[in-house]
Amino acid sequence: MRKTSAVLASLSLAVLALTGCTASASSDGAACDRGGDDKILNIADVSGDLGSLPDVSVFGPVKTDKTSFADVTVGDGLALGSDFQPVVLDIAFYGGDSGKKLYQSEFNGDGSRVHSIDYWAQRSAGLSSVLECATEGSRVLAVLTPEDFGEQNVEAFGLAKDETIVAVVDVLDVMPSKATGALQFNDASGLPTVVRAPDGTPGIIVPDVPAPTKTVTQTLIKGDGPKVKEGDAVVSNIMSVGWDDKKVTTNTWGTEASISAAPEQLIGATVGSQVLVVFPEADGSPSTVVVVDILGAVTAPTQ
Repeated sequence: MRKTSAVLASLSLAVLALTGCTASASSDGAACDRGGDDKILNIADVSGDLGSLPDVSVFGPVKTDKTSFADVTVGDGLALGSDFQPVVLDIAFYGGDSGKKLYQSEFNGDGSRVHSIDYWAQRSAGLSSVLECATEGSRVLAVLTPEDFGEQNVEAFGLAKDETIVAVVDVLDVMPSKATGALQFNDASGLPTVVRAPDGTPGIIVPDVPAPTKTVTQTLIKGDGPKVKEGDAVVSNIMSVGWDDKKVTTNTWGTEASISAAPEQLIGATVGSQVLVVFPEADGSPSTVVVVDILGAVTAPTQ
């Protein structure tokens, strides 16, 4: 693990200039440019294991007029290449003037705390650029302007209007943004056909024939991740379409991924797979076609 330098420990002021970038691979294999500035590593000393609450000493007062970041530790996992890609992270905020801790997340290893860049950016806009292209296994040191931290946050924590905020972010798990794996051959006679946009969003083409009278499950793409076990919580993108009216009834693409207890149709399927399930008409409910991209499987939290 690379730790931040203590060179500036004896200085009273750290002023930041912003340069530099690195590259990583997103879940679809495309290049993902990661900006950043290693000078930020000089504004605090950060130690401790990834996923555990870090020991942070801020060499303040820290001042910046632009939100930026540097990777204390660079992970070798998937990169966050889209705003709605599932991610599990821990974060702690510190006052740039006082160095005091303002907030910390759980830092308890709970892998079911799945969110996205969009989720975190709604709470603090500056986190959008801090998290973009970050890789699983990374620890990030960042500085946020008061504007990017958020006016409500500044007021809630009693900060000065011009106070810079220091953040430490542990990126614990980055899941794929779509199904990735080998296309599978299926006898599609009488069953829907699925086409896919470049970002993975499915299009479901329902044939003009009667719906099956029994539940049908087909693996369309077979991922190479771990198998979904009974009791797991599945992180997924879902689209469902009515068989008869061809109307979309559920669509999580372009929003937060769904996380719920694994249904029996997905037990044994592998992470990274795309699964088609056709549910027949039952108890007055019409027949429905569901396409599921399995993005992750985590241990469900105990109640």
